[in-house]
Amino acid sequence: MNDGVDEQRQPPVPDLDFQRLKVVSALGRGAKGVVFLARDQDTNEYFALKVIWRELIEKKITDLSHNRNNKDGSDHYRRVYFEQQALRSFDHPLFPRLRGVVSTEKFVGYAIDYCPGRDLNCLRKKQTEQMFSDDSIRFYAAEMVLALEYLHNQGIVYRDLKPENILIQENGHIMLVDFDLSTKLSPKTPLDSPTSVLSRVPSNRRSSSKKRRSVLHKFCNSGISPEDSDCLPQLSAISVPKPSPNSSEKSNSFVGTEEYVAPEIILGNGHDFSVDWWSLGIVLHEMLYGTTPFKGTNRKETFYRILCKTAELVGEPTPLRDLIRRLLEKDPTKRIDVDEIKGHEFFRGVDWNLILEISRTPYIPSQLQLQLEELENESEGKEGIKEIDVELFVQNIFSSSDEEDEKNKVAEGRNKNDGGDNANKTVPNNKTLNPHPREENDLLVF
Repeated sequence: MNDGVDEQRQPPVPDLDFQRLKVVSALGRGAKGVVFLARDQDTNEYFALKVIWRELIEKKITDLSHNRNNKDGSDHYRRVYFEQQALRSFDHPLFPRLRGVVSTEKFVGYAIDYCPGRDLNCLRKKQTEQMFSDDSIRFYAAEMVLALEYLHNQGIVYRDLKPENILIQENGHIMLVDFDLSTKLSPKTPLDSPTSVLSRVPSNRRSSSKKRRSVLHKFCNSGISPEDSDCLPQLSAISVPKPSPNSSEKSNSFVGTEEYVAPEIILGNGHDFSVDWWSLGIVLHEMLYGTTPFKGTNRKETFYRILCKTAELVGEPTPLRDLIRRLLEKDPTKRIDVDEIKGHEFFRGVDWNLILEISRTPYIPSQLQLQLEELENESEGKEGIKEIDVELFVQNIFSSSDEEDEKNKVAEGRNKNDGGDNANKTVPNNKTLNPHPREENDLLVF
């Protein structure tokens, strides 16, 4: 696997002078950073500034160094670097431009295009009964397909498709953001195919009982306890993916956001570009029904449902429901691919070459300049506070998160000692999952 992005023919990215940036407001937060709306006071340009706290990354590296399963804490810096390089390489209207980078002793950051329409989750909540119409879903789904196809053609698997990462641009078209969980996959050689790997395993380790035991072991170690024996044959069937003529290298990283993660990521048998099509199915289900199909009361139950339950597609059969069903195929070798998706009945009549030229999109955000002026006026009117202290703001947010994590660890220890119901429900620390997948507060959580 190649974690880098081809840097050839990439234009130089300017360094931003932090002293000339005016931070207007905080837009959202993630596992490692905060996104601000900022203005360059020299050029009067607005952009979204993603700030990543160095101390937080160093803390994660320190924590991982104490975990015998994770000896390479530098992975966190690698992800930051990969995202910047990916942003530099993009040349597509559905992806942001890297406008500049900024670095201080306490944080690193980079600026991308600002999207005034916020994200698809916010837009869904504005809809009647918080659900989109089929026509709106068709438009946004088509753009998501084009965006993922572009990424895959660059050799990048996204691995974090969810409404919070799908922003609405000023012209009403979408923009995919947040690529720190993405990775680059290179073409697979015949020697790397699953069958050749299996053939090198001694025959006495390839019995059906061993296969089942291996699946069950991974199942339980993912923080999931199978309660339905009918699930095991299904898991065994997808535990070793079948090779295909166009198969590519697979990644074994455990990344994503709980409700959107594909079964093969949970099982840890390696995954490829098809995980993005699974996530698309989850997003379309949420747009249609207002909720994700496998959400449980905790991570353990959510993963169990992803692996063992079938999505309930309530209502009469329609092309959209059929598309969602085929995207949510648990076996990645049987999951619908990009050519089948673009040729599906749901997209009949869609001219894929003209989608990006549509001027009357389902939703057009309010006039950008007025929105920006309102934000600035609101920021300056808060009891004399005229500027946001970025370093203090970010530090306070993640200090609060650290305190909450410590409380959770204490509670977890009590549960284990008491034999409570919540014992053993956490995923090992080496699992790179979004710890705040659906946190509701004043900031968007990505």
